Amino acid sequence: MGTLLSNRFMWLAAALLACACYVAPADTALGPAGAVVTPRDTVVSPAKEEAQAPTSVVAPAKAGAQSPASTQPITLTLGTSTPGGGFPVYGAAFKAVVEESDPGIAIETRNTSGSAENVPMLEQGKLDLALVQGEAAYEALAGVHRADRSNIKVLWAMYSSPGMFVVRADSPYRVIADLKGQPVAWGAKGSGLVLLAGYTLDPLGLDRDRDFRSFYLDRAGDGPAMVLDGRAAALWGGGLGYPGFATLANSPGGARFIVPSAEEIDRITATHRFLKRITIPAGSYKGITHDLVSVGSWSFVFARADLPDDVAYRVARALHRNESAFAKQPPHASDSTAVNTLDAPADRATIHPGVMRYLREAGIAR
Repeated sequence: MGTLLSNRFMWLAAALLACACYVAPADTALGPAGAVVTPRDTVVSPAKEEAQAPTSVVAPAKAGAQSPASTQPITLTLGTSTPGGGFPVYGAAFKAVVEESDPGIAIETRNTSGSAENVPMLEQGKLDLALVQGEAAYEALAGVHRADRSNIKVLWAMYSSPGMFVVRADSPYRVIADLKGQPVAWGAKGSGLVLLAGYTLDPLGLDRDRDFRSFYLDRAGDGPAMVLDGRAAALWGGGLGYPGFATLANSPGGARFIVPSAEEIDRITATHRFLKRITIPAGSYKGITHDLVSVGSWSFVFARADLPDDVAYRVARALHRNESAFAKQPPHASDSTAVNTLDAPADRATIHPGVMRYLREAGIAR
């Protein structure tokens, strides 16, 4: 009898020891009361999420909330354009606002030839982000002059860019037709503003290269000097806060701006429906004493298609949190808002999924 009890005691002790030493496999978890959860029911723990995505940021459940990874350092490249144009000015403001709002994000700005170079560099993964003028964005997303449509994604709205000519105030030029046959500085060859000029002129029966003596610049900043010294009769550009416009408007002799007439705007917008009427308010530049109306489109900050959703979310959050600071940057940056990011694109499907998630959680999108 003593031997039997001893054997039973030893068997029970061995069983208890086996239970105590059991370790669930890596792909299982213990549920309530120690029940084993099958692999398909397993929930990845926060520690595993961070291990699986070491280079990205895990977005918080609610806009504005912090997560353990929300300060993880990341560096993003941002393509702008040639020095002296509006894109480098905006790029510098974008960098300052994002880095101030989220010190864990570093933005490296890079000068490029402009929108025409920025789109393929995004597609090739050579840039994380890039500034793209409206007409270049339209052509890329619609597949115009290319084999297929681009898959780059809208990260943030920049500003609307109404196209205009600027001439010296003492010149005889007052309407677009007056400039026919005259030397015109169109800007950098790869600039989206050059595309805007073409779309503006062709419904009027004019061609940039056939009907004007065209100059395409290596540096956008060279244009004002050409007008001031008489090498060019006019400079073409667009938007509020455009450096070339400001330089000429503030020059000792002053400047005059030339926009399409109301009848010409009707012809332009009937031919190219992606172009919109845009008002340039009085006082936007020295010498503009009353509102001017022209045509143009929205420029955007685009992201490469495979930019992680949580990274796009984090940049959108940083921009939205610091919108008031952005508005104090160059004049055109005041339009660079979360609301315009949602409303300005012709198709919301082109907005980056990570940005859309932030806009929904922030209550801006439904």
